[in-house]
Amino acid sequence: MADYVQVVTTTDSEQAAAELARGVVEARGGACVQVVPIRSFYRWDGAVQDDPEWQLQIKTPAARLDSLVEHLKAHHTYDVPEIIATPIVGGNPAYLSWLDEEARG
Repeated sequence: MADYVQVVTTTDSEQAAAELARGVVEARGGACVQVVPIRSFYRWDGAVQDDPEWQLQIKTPAARLDSLVEHLKAHHTYDVPEIIATPIVGGNPAYLSWLDEEARG
C-alpha cells in the first residue's frame, strides 16, 4: 500500500462540508482538506437524483486511514457517506513530510 492516500467524501451543504473539514483537521485525521462544489447524479431510494454537493478531498498518511474513516462515519450527515481512498503514488517530498507531521496520531 502507498504511504499516503487522498480520501474523498461528499456532503449536502457548504456548512456541513466546512464543519466536517475542520473536524478532520482538528482531530489530525488529515493534514489538509479541500472543499469543492460539485453536481452529483446518483440513484437513491429508487430514483435518479441531481443535487449540488460539496466534495472534501483529504490528504493523509495511509496509517491514519482507518481512524479517518471512523471519524467521517461518526460525524457525517449522510446515512451512507461516500468515503473512497486513493493511493498517492508520488509527490513533493516536503509536502508528504508535512502530511506526516500534521496528521500524526
